[in-house]
Amino acid sequence: MTKTTDGPQIQLLVQKIREKFEPQGSDIDLLIVMNTNLKPYKQASLIRLFLDETFGVTYPIDIIVRTPESIERRIKEGDFFIKSVLEEGASL
Repeated sequence: MTKTTDGPQIQLLVQKIREKFEPQGSDIDLLIVMNTNLKPYKQASLIRLFLDETFGVTYPIDIIVRTPESIERRIKEGDFFIKSVLEEGASL
């Protein structure tokens, strides 16, 4: 990845940026790049629980957690999805 930070890197996925956002029937998709020893689905569950409990977030959010190493590997493998999210998604 070209961008390094001390904390997690959060990307809002491309689809929500390009399309007119309609709250009814839509969700928010987040790619969170962070170091973790947990399985991605477990870390995503903990993040979701934190958002719910801390901020009262009840809006549908799809959270994808990946390590920086996993992202680098996927980029080298030519993963179009990851590449497009990092190039065109909005960093939060």
